[in-house]
Parts: sequence; structure tokens; C-alpha cells
Amino acid sequence: MSLTAGIVGLPNVGKSTLFNAITKAKVLAANYPFATIDPNVGVVEVRDERLDQIAAVVKPRQVIPTTFSFTDIAGLVKGASHGEGLGNQFLAHIREVDCICQVVRCFHDPDIIHVTGKIDPESDIETINLELMLADLEIINKRIPKIEKKALLKAEANAEAEYEVLLKIKTALEAGKFARTIPLSREEINLVKQYNFLTLKPMIYVCNVSEDDFLNENPYVDRVKEIAALEGNRVVVISAKIEAELVALDSESRSIFLQELGIKEGGLDKLIKATRDLLGLGTFFTAGEKEARAWTFRKGMKASECAGLIHTDFERGFIRAEIIAYQDFLKFGNLIKAKEAGRMRSEGRDYLFQDGDIVLFRFNV
Repeated sequence: MSLTAGIVGLPNVGKSTLFNAITKAKVLAANYPFATIDPNVGVVEVRDERLDQIAAVVKPRQVIPTTFSFTDIAGLVKGASHGEGLGNQFLAHIREVDCICQVVRCFHDPDIIHVTGKIDPESDIETINLELMLADLEIINKRIPKIEKKALLKAEANAEAEYEVLLKIKTALEAGKFARTIPLSREEINLVKQYNFLTLKPMIYVCNVSEDDFLNENPYVDRVKEIAALEGNRVVVISAKIEAELVALDSESRSIFLQELGIKEGGLDKLIKATRDLLGLGTFFTAGEKEARAWTFRKGMKASECAGLIHTDFERGFIRAEIIAYQDFLKFGNLIKAKEAGRMRSEGRDYLFQDGDIVLFRFNV
């Protein structure tokens, strides 16, 4: 299952430094606006101690973690929705992602210019959010005249319903509210799904702080948290510089570095987990002599649908799913003992998968 988060923000807030750390890529990260002129897409492995534990016991020939994609998009500026800076081409790239990670500068550094000349997270957030709203309004204002006549004449199926949803979203945007803050039914969301409205996408604010402030109080972060609480958004605090150092270390050195900092996991790991949680994603595992592998699924997916993530034949010929919960695997020490203890369940196609399920699919085509 391929899902992508878009990294957005004003120029010089640390987006590309963060992206470099996430993907271990060498994307241009320069001290001037629009250093990123194309959207860079990188895939990061999702660290999961459960997969490590399973692999340590099963000892497969190959271990394959699940992955998550991040897209780094050029810095937006005021007026981007009307073509300022690099304009709408980058707003179009944001439309392709599943959620938005808005990087907010929460650090002072005289050597790194700020596009507005001052550090003001609240103003930065207002600028980005306004551009996202204006971009959606532009689409709605172009669409409404076309759909309005069809709605009045009932000349097209769902035209009237679509028209009503567009008006509802338009009213919210003009009041300065994101579309996702208003109550929309699943049917209403499906009616406007084709437009990929930016303000319908879930969002996380990523506060980029200095190395010194990572473990200390930061008034800028506090203000972002206040804004996020009012909007119902989440906040993750990172230091892009620290993450850039961490990514260059091997596993053992990384653990030592984190211990010296007094933290259990890096900011990027927290961001990936928060993003996956925001999208309602879970992980199930398959394990055998050939490979131990983590698979991403959307919570609420049925067993037969999860089987299809591995191969369409698995879903088409689904018979049953033999499942051991990860906690039972830990308790009994391995899959065989858990099975002998009666902790393996046989589930049908309508079983709703749970995060941490270890599964063997039975199928026949």
C-alpha cells in the first residue's frame, strides 16, 4: 500500500534538511528560497521493533520492513495560489499526497534568512494555510458555474448533491476554516474526492527547533501547540540538524547518541508514527524461512482485503487467515509454542485485521 505525506512550509524552515534525513538522500538544501525546484519523493523504511523480534526468532533469509513515502515540495510564499514564487505547480503536487506535514520554523539562526525577515510561527502557519484555502476556493469557483445549471435542471446524476457539497465547503473556506473541520458524510466526501482538496487532507505541524532547544521549553513550539489544539491538528517536535546527524550513524552508534540525549527515539521516528496513525494505518506481519515482512494496511480492512495487499490471487482464492497476535508471540517465545498453546486463530474473510497480527494466509486459485 503506497501512501505519501507531503512536506510543506515557507522557504528556509528546514524542509529539505528534514527530507534528506528521512530518505538519506542528497537533495539540495541551500540557504535561499526555492532551493527545491522539483518535488522530491523519497521512501523511508519504518523502524519496527516487532519485526526485529520476529526475525530474531524465525531467522528468515530476508527481512523486509514496511515503507512510507515523503514528498518534499518547494517552499510556498504568500500569493502561491495566484502564481507567486513557484506557484500553483507545487500546490498541484501537494494534491497528490495523502496527508500534509507542515514544517514550522521554531529556531533562531542569523545565518539562515527567513523569507519574511522575522521568526513568527503563527504568521507562517497563517500564510501557508491561507494559500491552501485559496487554492481550493479557486477550484470551487471554477466548478460551481458549470455544476449549478446541471443541478437546477437535474440534468446529471449527483449534480445537485455535488453542488450542495461544494457550496458547503466554499462557505467554510470563505470563513477561514479548513474543509476537514466541517461535518461531511462519506457520501459527500466521495462526491468531491476527484478534486483532491488540500483542506480536506489531514495535517501535522512539524516544529523544527535548534539542537539546544530540542529537550527544552520553546515558546514558539508552545504557540504552535495552541494553534494545533484549536484546529484539532497534531504537533511533532524535531530538530532537523539532529536528525541529519542521526541518519549518518550505524544502529549501535545511533542508540548511544539517543541515550546521551536522554530520548528513546528520534524525531523522525515520531513523525513517521504520527503520520501513519493520522492516516489510520496499521501493520501486520508474515514470517517464514524465506522472509519476515511487515505490511501496511488501513485499519478497518478485512482479512481478504489484507490478503490482496500481498497478491491479488490471495484475495481471489481466500480460504482463511491463521493468526497469532504479536503479544502471544512474545509471551510464548515463538510461533510454534504459541500455536501449541492454542493461541493461533482461524479467521474468515470478514475478520477485521488488528495492528500486530502475525498471519499465514490459506488460499486456493
